[in-house]
Amino acid sequence: MTGIIGGSGLTRLKNLEIRNRRVIRTPFGETSGPLTFGQLGGQEVVFIARHGYGHTIPPHRVNYRANIWALHHVGVTHVVAVAAVGGISTAMQSGVICLPDQLIDYTHGRPSTFFEGRESMVVHIDFSEPYCGLVRARLLRAAETADVAVIDGGTYAATQGPRLETIAEIRRIERDGGDVVGMTGAPEAVLAREIGLCYAPLSLVVNPAAGKSTEPITMEAIDAVMHAGMHRVRKVLESAVPLLADCPQCSCGASVGPDALKHLHSRE
Repeated sequence: MTGIIGGSGLTRLKNLEIRNRRVIRTPFGETSGPLTFGQLGGQEVVFIARHGYGHTIPPHRVNYRANIWALHHVGVTHVVAVAAVGGISTAMQSGVICLPDQLIDYTHGRPSTFFEGRESMVVHIDFSEPYCGLVRARLLRAAETADVAVIDGGTYAATQGPRLETIAEIRRIERDGGDVVGMTGAPEAVLAREIGLCYAPLSLVVNPAAGKSTEPITMEAIDAVMHAGMHRVRKVLESAVPLLADCPQCSCGASVGPDALKHLHSRE
């Protein structure tokens, strides 16, 4: 089953036929809100708004562990994570949709593993390729089917937030190889890999990052781009869900090891 994590601008899926909502209790505390179960593109999906359905949870306060654990608990195997990002490299102009294939984590202080090393063994996952290649491939096919242009590849830089970045910070990220900048890509992707979920991001560029435009960054301008762009994101999602329905689980969770996963599953 496919899970969709909605970010800024996507607190609800307008084209989702809702069946029911469930509050899931997790060993890691409360999720951002109830899980919404329904149908999209004729297939069963589970949706959760990362920042809460009223967009009240800032990025550094999102309980990423609870959200990811809850999706796995209800049978989700593949996850598409939608996010609004700032554009850094030349190709990442406002309104562009991209499918990042790499990640740099600049966040701090966020619980970033299910395996704390106290009651469980320490786990070191292979994170060379942070996103599932099979999910990314189906998102690309879905975009083509929906006639929505997307950029294949790019490095997502995850910053702490909730403030936007300084010009100097963006210069540093650009030197490091970052193409887009957001605030929620980590530890979400790490946790998905730890628990064995096939996970990939779908990112909408909603503004030029600091120093990439002579115009000031305003929420009014961001909201305008977001409103127009999320319509195209929804089209991609609707085309992607049927493709993901028969997508095999790959080796995303293989590096975790059966003993560690058994321990984590036992917490259910």
